[in-house]
Amino acid sequence: MAEDIFQNKYSLVKGAARRARQLYSGMPQLTETSSLKACRVAEQEIREGKVTYVVPQKPPLPPGSSL
Repeated sequence: MAEDIFQNKYSLVKGAARRARQLYSGMPQLTETSSLKACRVAEQEIREGKVTYVVPQKPPLPPGSSL
């Protein structure tokens, strides 16, 4: 399932929104779908595993610093 690819549902939604913006801006689709809506196409691409999402690592805090 697509949620397994992402850390949580928030990451899934964020990744789908980012991909939908790319599609809306003119990037080609990675899958065939009957929908013309960018958000539905992005959702389908994620379900098929054609879109990957990298969660950036936070750099470690220097010693002695706090949040």
